Amino acid sequence: MNFLAHLYLSGNDDEIALGNFIADAVKGKAILNYDENIKRGILLHREIDAFTDNHNVFKKSKIHLNNKYGRYSGIIVDIFYDHFLAANWKDHSKTELKDFTSNAYKIAIKHFNILPKKTKRILPFMIAQNWLAGYANLNELKRVFYGMDRRTDFKSGMQNAVDDLIKNYPDFDKEFKTFFPDVIGFVEKNYDTRIL
Repeated sequence: MNFLAHLYLSGNDDEIALGNFIADAVKGKAILNYDENIKRGILLHREIDAFTDNHNVFKKSKIHLNNKYGRYSGIIVDIFYDHFLAANWKDHSKTELKDFTSNAYKIAIKHFNILPKKTKRILPFMIAQNWLAGYANLNELKRVFYGMDRRTDFKSGMQNAVDDLIKNYPDFDKEFKTFFPDVIGFVEKNYDTRIL
């Protein structure tokens, strides 16, 4: 799961959403610098990642990509799954995607002073290019993967990932639709959170 799905799975608590949003940039003991609900969001993010990585359907999605992308396959599938969430947003939320993403950006801006350096660096680009809503659009997705590939000195080959998504679109779509209710159920059961 990538940014959009993690925010979606945070429920209605802004601090949990913030923790879930910044979790990848919070390493080791840095978690101790945050208030309890933000810590809960960071821990929720880590639990979602562990659940996702061990889920048979997510593993199946990675198989489509393993030979070509190796260790980057999981990252790519995370973003593919955000694409399906964004592209089919109305199936998952009564809130409009633009309103949801706008609120997510407002939460991050409100807490800008406590964001990790990495998050502070990417947030202006994320907002200006509206990454969260952009996941729905294949051309925007290409731009996201190109940027990620550039950061790996083009060793990952991720700039070509959208071609693989298009090639296997029905399979990835079906796998996302099978997986996503499971992760929602996991979060609702284990974190006493009601998903939107």
